[in-house]
Amino acid sequence: MSTSTPTGGGVPTGAPASGPVLVRTREELARARAGLRGPVAVVMTMGALHAGHAALVAAARERATSVVVTIFLNPLQFEAGADLARYPRTLDADLELLGRVGADVVFAPSPDVVYPDGDPAVRVSSGRLGTVLEGASRPGHFDGVLTVVAKLLHLVRPDVALFGQKDAQQLLLVRRMVRDLDLGVEVVAVPTVRDEDGLALSSRNAHLSPLDREVALVLGRSLRAGQGAAPEGPSAVRRAARDVLVGEPLARVDYLALVDPDTLADVPEHFRGPALLAVAARVGPTRLIDNVPLVVGAAR
Repeated sequence: MSTSTPTGGGVPTGAPASGPVLVRTREELARARAGLRGPVAVVMTMGALHAGHAALVAAARERATSVVVTIFLNPLQFEAGADLARYPRTLDADLELLGRVGADVVFAPSPDVVYPDGDPAVRVSSGRLGTVLEGASRPGHFDGVLTVVAKLLHLVRPDVALFGQKDAQQLLLVRRMVRDLDLGVEVVAVPTVRDEDGLALSSRNAHLSPLDREVALVLGRSLRAGQGAAPEGPSAVRRAARDVLVGEPLARVDYLALVDPDTLADVPEHFRGPALLAVAARVGPTRLIDNVPLVVGAAR
């Protein structure tokens, strides 16, 4: 758990020399929150932080006086089995990074703090928007995401929340939840941060072998190909991106979709205007996603 930021892997600096305050419980968070000067920004993460998260915190620092980062590996958004167990846990390194980039408070609760009664009986429903693309491949995933985001917003009480554009569907759903449920927080998107080779930064990249990483670069290449064909219309975008993907048989494509960024509906052939080109594929044991916004039918 996406303003202009650097696209390289460097980590911006500017945090207080003392580093962030680590809190684990609701009571500790409430005391720390009471001492923050406003406005307050929140960046929500599951840990295993990288330069993409650093860019989120840097953008938060530009927009707010105080920055809270949450680190919580939310069990509700994982399917049962190995995926949750395989997710990297690197709290010490995360705290070191956050000490360099400007976090004031780090809230790192355990599941029993966030869900004191166990699995919640009442959850936030993502509706139709949560059943397509990622939701079709991971049923119930976005219900889990929205439930924990809503809880963390209530606990942190931020003025602004920053999310990465790489998780475009999540970003859209959070915005809709905030608007539909009148949660009273500004949601800001931060552009995807990429390594020099074009691979979108992700905590899951740690699972890629050297060969897998080379294969994974096909996702970015396909998106760039589709972006280059945008002036020619939707069919050209889809064809250009698909042609790149089929050239890499080791990438097992889940979906390639050109959709309306507000509804996630496939854009028709006559469509002209802003769209989102999104791709998901499994490389080795690791499932990766990426996307790029584009304007279909715009002059070169």
